[in-house]
Amino acid sequence: MTLSCIGLSKICFLLSVTFCAFLLLLIPKFQTTWRHRDYPQSHAPPPFNASCKSEFHHPQAQPSSTGHLDSEGIDITHSVKDETVEKRGDYSLRAGGSSLKLEEQDGSPTSPLQTMLKDHRGPAGDSIKENLELQDIFIAVKTTRKYHKSRLDLLFQTWISQAKRQTFIFTDWEDRELRLRAGDHMINTNCSAVHTRQALCCKMSVEYDKFLESGRKWFCHVDDDNYVNPQNLLRLLSAFSHTQDVYVGRPSLDHPIEAADHVRSDGSTTVKFWFATGGAGFCISRGLALKMSPWASLGNFISTAERVRLPDDCTIGYIIEGLLEVKLLHSPLFHSHLENLQRLRGESVLQQVTLSYGGPENKHNVVSVAGVFGLQQDPTRFRSVHCLLYPDTTWCPTKNLL
Repeated sequence: MTLSCIGLSKICFLLSVTFCAFLLLLIPKFQTTWRHRDYPQSHAPPPFNASCKSEFHHPQAQPSSTGHLDSEGIDITHSVKDETVEKRGDYSLRAGGSSLKLEEQDGSPTSPLQTMLKDHRGPAGDSIKENLELQDIFIAVKTTRKYHKSRLDLLFQTWISQAKRQTFIFTDWEDRELRLRAGDHMINTNCSAVHTRQALCCKMSVEYDKFLESGRKWFCHVDDDNYVNPQNLLRLLSAFSHTQDVYVGRPSLDHPIEAADHVRSDGSTTVKFWFATGGAGFCISRGLALKMSPWASLGNFISTAERVRLPDDCTIGYIIEGLLEVKLLHSPLFHSHLENLQRLRGESVLQQVTLSYGGPENKHNVVSVAGVFGLQQDPTRFRSVHCLLYPDTTWCPTKNLL
């Protein structure tokens, strides 16, 4: 009797084990598919590398007689390659490619300003143009202690005088004179004054967070060697809705860059994307900026930049194009010292959103405007441009400027 009970117990045990194994095999069939969310992972920061170039795998650029190189030898020729033509209103705005030329739908070229003034329409043809005011724009000017006098004085004298309430100065030093001049629109980031990738990303991180706090509709970043035409900027951004995903600016390269992806993987995979150079300025809608938050807000921008080993403007492009898959809208209205500025002449100068000038090594790289100040009086040409735009300015010549 005892033996039969033992045998029965063994049989029950084997049946239980068999049933449990069968259940384990069925579990995967009833599970729902889980989709990985691409939030920043807790990888250790990679070794420091301040060079954007060394981390990119650049496709071979086509040779061009008009091309030139920046300080690190990167070809910044703007040549026409593969591109997607995005139709907005009565013209084509080329996005995702390298062409910076705008055309009417019938193919005839038009001025950049006239083109940007036209209504932008969505896929269904509905206008997305909104009533925008200058106070809706947050203009961040990145600077450093050594340029407070030589560069910022010129900006305050010229374009900032027309957009003082919209402009915020981001620097790395508590300057009493600048504080008196700008008030709480001067933000001491407490970032390093050294021109390194980490310091640049530190300032961009503060810019981004301050913009979100402001509640304004548009975030626009420029450098302290840019002239901003506030009215042209307003007209450009009015053609979009701030609730939509808009990233507009000008790339300094004629091709997308490719970088190791340390955010979504261990760096064994790469990602290709365009970025708008910070030296020419760029703008981001609030709707898109909010979507950037997991990788950009509350210091996350710095950690994201460390993982992908990119400078500030490249990291912006990585987050927007690489992670959020929103295409950069390439605009010809933004300009940096990396391009040949002498090609901008006469009336066309007044139609741009941003301008710049060459550094000490290239002092002659300035826009071509005449009839106001000479080169010796106005080496950057910013004062001349300002007087053409605002002839009633007290320090402008009284003669007819037109």
